[in-house]
Formats: sequence, C-alpha cells, structure tokens
Amino acid sequence: MDLKIALLSGDGIGPEVMEQAVKALQAIEENFGHNFSYKEAVVGAIAIDKFDDPLPEKTLALCKEADAILFGAIGDPKYDNDPSAKIRPEQGLLRLRKELGLFANIRPIKTFPTLVDNSPLKKEIILGTDFTIYRELTGGIYFGEKKINDNGTVASDLCEYSQKEISRIAHLAFKAAKNRNNKLTLVDKANVLESSRLWRKVVSKIGESYPEVTLDYLFVDNAAMQLILNPSQFDVILTENMFGDILSDEGSVIGGSIGLLASASIGEDNALFEPIHGSYPQAKGGNIANPVASILSAAMLLEHFSLYEEAMVVREAVDKSLEKGIVTPDLHAGSKYGTSHVGDFIADRIVENHDDLNMNDENIGLGKSTII
Repeated sequence: MDLKIALLSGDGIGPEVMEQAVKALQAIEENFGHNFSYKEAVVGAIAIDKFDDPLPEKTLALCKEADAILFGAIGDPKYDNDPSAKIRPEQGLLRLRKELGLFANIRPIKTFPTLVDNSPLKKEIILGTDFTIYRELTGGIYFGEKKINDNGTVASDLCEYSQKEISRIAHLAFKAAKNRNNKLTLVDKANVLESSRLWRKVVSKIGESYPEVTLDYLFVDNAAMQLILNPSQFDVILTENMFGDILSDEGSVIGGSIGLLASASIGEDNALFEPIHGSYPQAKGGNIANPVASILSAAMLLEHFSLYEEAMVVREAVDKSLEKGIVTPDLHAGSKYGTSHVGDFIADRIVENHDDLNMNDENIGLGKSTII
C-alpha cells in the first residue's frame, strides 16, 4: 500500500516521540513491502514563533493532501501562563480539527498486565480494563460562541449541538460496540443540560437500529466516579466534547502512565493520529519521554487503512518492550533506556517479527539498533 503521511511533530517532546513512531512505520514498510512517504510541517507554538500562526496555511494544505496525519504534541508554558495571549498553540489543533472535519476522537483505554503495579489504583480494580471512548470533537462548548463583557467581569461559552453532529458519532460508537462486547454507555448531564437531553434523545433512537448492543446511561459525575471504582465495567463510552476530554484524561491514569495511550481523530475524508499526552516541555531534549503512545498511534493509523496484521505486529512489539522492561523512566524509575532506545527496540522487534529473544538488550540500551 502507498500512503502519504503528514508529520506534525509540534512542540515539546512531540518531535522526539514522533521520531520513534516513524521508525515503527518504516519497519512495517520493510517487513510488509508498503511504501509510506512523509512530509513535515509546523503547528502550535513553534508555528507561532515562525509564522505568527499556530496553523499556517501550508500546514493545513499539506494535511488536506495527505492520506493521514501523524501528530506529536502541542503547547508551551509561555502561553499557558499568559491568560491575555490572543494567539495560543491549542488554537492550531482546534482549527485543524474543524477544517478537516475530524468529528470523532477515539481513545482506547486498557491495562497492560506487566504494568498493573504502576497504577495508583489497586490491581484487583483495574485488571481486565479494556474500553474505548468515543468523544465528539468539533462541537460543544469548545467551539460555541464565546463572550466577555467590556470590563472583563462576566464571561460565557455556548455549548451547542445539532442532531446531525450527535448522530454521526453515535453510529460509529454503536458499530464499535458491535465489534467488541455489545455494550455502549452514553455519558451526559441530561438532568441539567438541554444539550445533553438532545444527546440522550438522539442516541436512544439510534440505539433501536442496533438491538444487539445494550445501551446504558450515566451522568458525567457518576461516570467519573465509576471509572475509578470499576473501570472494567465499560466497553464503549460515547460522550460530548468537554466531558470526553476530561474522562479520557482520567482514564489515562488507570494504566499507570499517560505516555501509553494513543488516539485517532476521524472525519469523513481525513484522519489524524496522536498520543494523548501533552508537550511535557520539562522533558524536551532529555531523551526520557515515553514514545509508546506515539507508536501505538501509528498502529491505529495502520488499522484505519485495514492493515490489521501490521497494526498487530506493532502492538506485539510494544508488548515485548514492556515485558522485557525496555521502558522509559516514567514506567520504571531505574530504567537505563531512553526515548530513542525504546523506539529502536520496538522497530527491531517489528522487523524480526518472531519470538527469537536473542536480541542483545545491552546494545539496545546503548542505542545500537539496526533501525535508524
């Protein structure tokens, strides 16, 4: 298969983790005979510094021409600490989602057996956790009309949804549930919010077309509690933009590190794949950032194009790195392995694609990988 992939590494640790994801994709090319071409572009704080625009037109044009987008991370403390800033890195990502029609964000949440002790939750609570959050991505309060009065003492943000916006992501979530364990949970605040009542009305009607899927409802405050009390009860969670943003970050704690979780943002004609961690500027250039989420995002990219065997090989290589303890310090405080070392190991495992364990781990730890 030939694929054109736009690389938007962004800010902070974005370039470092994306480099490892590209290594994994290059290993897949070598192993399966595919041809992936890559073009880079700037977005976020680095784009503001260069072009005074978090999403330059050249970047947007490249994304529209690409088959898929691999995204790194976005954000910079100099904007986080300046509430008066008119231009912010995050505006670039929000605009990109809107321009490309990326209405569905898909975030798998699962526990890795070798890392259950890393979680702040008890092992007996998190074992067996494996669910996916479907978050609506281009509507709601993040994109609604924003107002502030002249003297800056009163502000408002409009949360608005249409039946069409709800319907298109609901169908994706029901189809995903059919391919999993036939259970879908709608998370809303229908006891208070009119927009949530519309969500419940539309999703309930659509549910009639998927009789094999059990549809449950949770208010968002209860859902946040249940994610901690009993996360293994969930299969597919469907929710609106802001609730999904909060719940998916809460879910990332279950597995013990936000550096493990990938995501896909899907539209009618475009798709973007990114780790859910932030730009982590404190770790920039330190070769300590966890690349697993970025590599698993590349696996989701492969799966999006029905390259299921290739995606499975990437995930098996990740599992092997966790099993053998070739991980970054966020997963093991005494680890001698850095970002690039973990990426090298995973890429090598993809190329080998068998159970031969004779690989010299010490060479991997020193960065002497065969994949460059």
